[in-house]
Amino acid sequence: MIKKCLFPAAGYGTRFLPATKSMPKEMMPVVNKPLIEYGVEEAISAGMEGMCIVTGRGKHTLMDHFDKNYELEHQIEGTNKEVLLDDIRRLIDSARYTYIRQREMKGLGHAILTGRELVGDEPFAVVLADDLCVNPEGDGVLEQMVDLYKQFRCSIVAVQEVPKSETHKYGVIAGDTIRDDLFRITDMVEKPAPGTEPSNLAIIGRYILTPDIFELIEQTEPGKGGEIQITDALMKQAEKGCVIAYKFKGKRFDCGSVEGYMEATNYCFQHMYLKDKNVELKQEVTVKEEAQTA
Repeated sequence: MIKKCLFPAAGYGTRFLPATKSMPKEMMPVVNKPLIEYGVEEAISAGMEGMCIVTGRGKHTLMDHFDKNYELEHQIEGTNKEVLLDDIRRLIDSARYTYIRQREMKGLGHAILTGRELVGDEPFAVVLADDLCVNPEGDGVLEQMVDLYKQFRCSIVAVQEVPKSETHKYGVIAGDTIRDDLFRITDMVEKPAPGTEPSNLAIIGRYILTPDIFELIEQTEPGKGGEIQITDALMKQAEKGCVIAYKFKGKRFDCGSVEGYMEATNYCFQHMYLKDKNVELKQEVTVKEEAQTA
């Protein structure tokens, strides 16, 4: 039902300078995989097969990552290192990758509008790669949201509770409660001034949007700093119809900040990387034992 996922990836990543001077922030590794690879894995797990990436100047490594590297593959072919490419090869074969350049940085709304040509006239997901989301106990965040879309057939934003002292960093929603984890949005404010926030439910980097959002973005006037905010367009959509906010199951790490990036790295190393290594070791032991028995 939702077949395409849009990745706005044209930003400069200034909070990680000088590391991001020549490397896209989306390519920063969390353990042994770049941030955007985690997002693509999440989208594919949710049944999506079209990855639409909005890039900018100096972002060619994003395109290179989701393509063959013949020289590297030739050098390690037949060695024990070749298995390290299994995951990325699977991702390359499991989806189609298209790219478009955002010439000017005019906010998230403008980045999404830039991707219109890639998405077309159909509902689609949006992933902000520097919000790394994991749910080891169940479905990924996008998969949870796709299930909701099948029921509500409207735009959906993922939200989480944050301390009131941090609401000024986010788009913040208020809404009528449908159930404990689901709200029909009645108000939405981008980075509210302290004390003016409508709630402590902050929008994070996972969206499902219906295609009429593009016309609403076109009608949205630039706000502070000349940026076109997706929250303004979503608020118009909520007033005309329905936009749902969903408190997702799982953990989210703000990898746009140094603290969140380090937290994500430690978590993924402890709970994902080492777990996979332990599984590999057990498989090797089993194979050796079977060989000895034979």
